[in-house]
Amino acid sequence: MFYVTNYTFAVCLCVVCMLCWGSWGNTQKLVGKSWRFELFYWDYVIGLLAFALAMGLTLGSCGENANWGFIANLKGSFGVTWLWPFAAGVVFNLSNILLSAAIAVAGMSVAFPVGVGLALVGGTIFNYLIAPGGKPLSLIVAGLAIIVVSIICNALAFKAKSAGSSDASSTKKGLILAAVAGLLMMWFSPLVNKVIDNTFTAEAPMAGKMTAYSAFFIFTLGLFLSNFIWNTIAMRKPVQGEPILDGAKRYFGGSAVTHLVGMLGGCIWGMGTLLSFVSAGAASPAIAYALGQGATLVSALWGILIWKEFAGAPKKTTYLNVAMIVLFIAGLAVLIKAGS
Repeated sequence: MFYVTNYTFAVCLCVVCMLCWGSWGNTQKLVGKSWRFELFYWDYVIGLLAFALAMGLTLGSCGENANWGFIANLKGSFGVTWLWPFAAGVVFNLSNILLSAAIAVAGMSVAFPVGVGLALVGGTIFNYLIAPGGKPLSLIVAGLAIIVVSIICNALAFKAKSAGSSDASSTKKGLILAAVAGLLMMWFSPLVNKVIDNTFTAEAPMAGKMTAYSAFFIFTLGLFLSNFIWNTIAMRKPVQGEPILDGAKRYFGGSAVTHLVGMLGGCIWGMGTLLSFVSAGAASPAIAYALGQGATLVSALWGILIWKEFAGAPKKTTYLNVAMIVLFIAGLAVLIKAGS
């Protein structure tokens, strides 16, 4: 089984995680507005589940110690232990559907900083309570405080952009969706990390514990199965547009390229999530999660620089977005220092 014990290497993987988490939303943008996000999301969860299974059977099964292998750990941990990552998948799926809706309504440069920013703060705190790591604690709190200020700057920029426009209702709806998504999303990482054994020193994982690969797979299984509930509701009662009553017909009518782009989005996010769990042993769950959620900055840059989501906005929004970027980088730097 591939795992990480070196802090510097773990931080590097967390940076890759950050890039993955901040970039998957581009695949939703690429399929275009004609392909509703609810339909895109089916491909997303299929790609995510397939990726988790593939990683479990490869990186999660390599090495001489079979007791840490993917299949062996799934069998050995079967029972109540599975409920934690499965529940995390159910909760995350609802939050991510709301985040996808926020992207559709307000764009990446707003949905991610507000939604994922809130998830960063709450998730880091809960991960720290489960497995304290990083010294001193005051640095972690300081880093999170700086990031909160950066999120406020982004929200103000979006408010300034929408002031006096006909999109006022969409602005409010986008911010509310992103905020609710963030409040739900903060729970998924602590729930999964609660059952992961990051010691790697024993002959086998501790009783009632899972490897990062098996826990990740059960997490994606919970996400996939709950999609038949959450996404069906989203299609019948959409936040934007008409209800999708012929979902199966619409979905299977999509092109192969459209489906593959959605699955690619799931694989990109899955790669980042698995790296976060794998790195948690060396960096601590709190630090690994917090660094990965630097995705907020990455997604904001995609939205601002590539998708031009602030084109034509008042000049004040430029200053606010620059402040958001600078503060976010400063906050992440403090978190890296806290974990070293």
